[in-house]
Amino acid sequence: MLALATFAVLIGMERLWPHSPAPLVAVAGGIAASWWLGLQAQGVGIVGLIPQGLPAVTLPDLGLIADLAPGALGIALMSFTETIAAGRAFAKSSDPPINANRELVATGAANIGGALLGAMPAGGGTSQSAVVSAAGGRSQKASLVTAAAALATMLLLAPALGLLPNAVLAAIVIVYSVGLIEPAEFRAIRSVRTMEFRWALVACAGVLVFGTLKGIVVAIIVSMIGLASQAANPRISVVGRKRGADVLRPLSAEHPDDETFEGLLIVRPEGRLFFVNARNVGEQIEALVGQHQPRVLVLDLSRVPDIEYSALQALIEGEKKLAERGVTLWLAGLNPSVLEVVRHAGFDRQLGAKRMFFNARAAIAHHQGQASVGHPSDSD
Repeated sequence: MLALATFAVLIGMERLWPHSPAPLVAVAGGIAASWWLGLQAQGVGIVGLIPQGLPAVTLPDLGLIADLAPGALGIALMSFTETIAAGRAFAKSSDPPINANRELVATGAANIGGALLGAMPAGGGTSQSAVVSAAGGRSQKASLVTAAAALATMLLLAPALGLLPNAVLAAIVIVYSVGLIEPAEFRAIRSVRTMEFRWALVACAGVLVFGTLKGIVVAIIVSMIGLASQAANPRISVVGRKRGADVLRPLSAEHPDDETFEGLLIVRPEGRLFFVNARNVGEQIEALVGQHQPRVLVLDLSRVPDIEYSALQALIEGEKKLAERGVTLWLAGLNPSVLEVVRHAGFDRQLGAKRMFFNARAAIAHHQGQASVGHPSDSD
């Protein structure tokens, strides 16, 4: 009943008086009810004893560094993550951009000062920020008011706040945290990218089940797994040309009229090629060669920003296997970093100038020119 009454006060005041001091009214009402009705004696949980007075300055015990360092690093990482998440969640388009380095320095300085006074680890929080935002906080002055309130609590208000029912405190956090959930944003994400939509759902479920900090960590882990999966399974397209235009694009059911070239297969992988995906990419290209049976395979590397040594070795071995099957490999559209690796390995000399092209269009032109004189491919 106490929680329901708090919900009614908070929601009612916000509707009648936006950015009203509804949280203060709810807190004052909860404390008054707790004192007047003796709620603790009736089994209602309250905040309890709050230490009163100014904290004493205490120098850290350097001998505890080895024991506390692993846990402290974990707390620091999670606290910083939530601080940045809260800052970005509440930042408006008209606000200055969030500077992660400055946030990290500020959080670190606050924790150094707090360590000398026996304070709990400092960091930004989404629920606290939601309450401040709902109450009309728009600048650093809100933090100064919060600090003044904390000082007043330590000197004067601790006994009174100790009577605050936990149900009232929980209701305040729930009411102002619900506003952080924006269904329209979820729909917008889903309309653009289903993978990010899944990550958003995982983050939301993680926060609800495990709490804010652990929920954010769960979302980070899931997103990293998703990115790793993308890297391990890069997109590989068979490229054709739009009929009547000099436009090369992946073949698809949306463009059934795109033209291909007899005896020529253009394959375009996208993304960095390295040991994780080299075998997968090679198997997919081999399957496409088996499906199309070309005389010449053009590997368009224009969308490959880098190629690792192991992936390059797989490419060299793949060229030998293709030659055994009577298929000639051409390379096109090499980025500078990829071209440098190919040259260092001597693969450019192995292929020869007639099998390396500035782009796929040049490869098509060369193939058509060879076909017109009866030489559809160059083997050396």
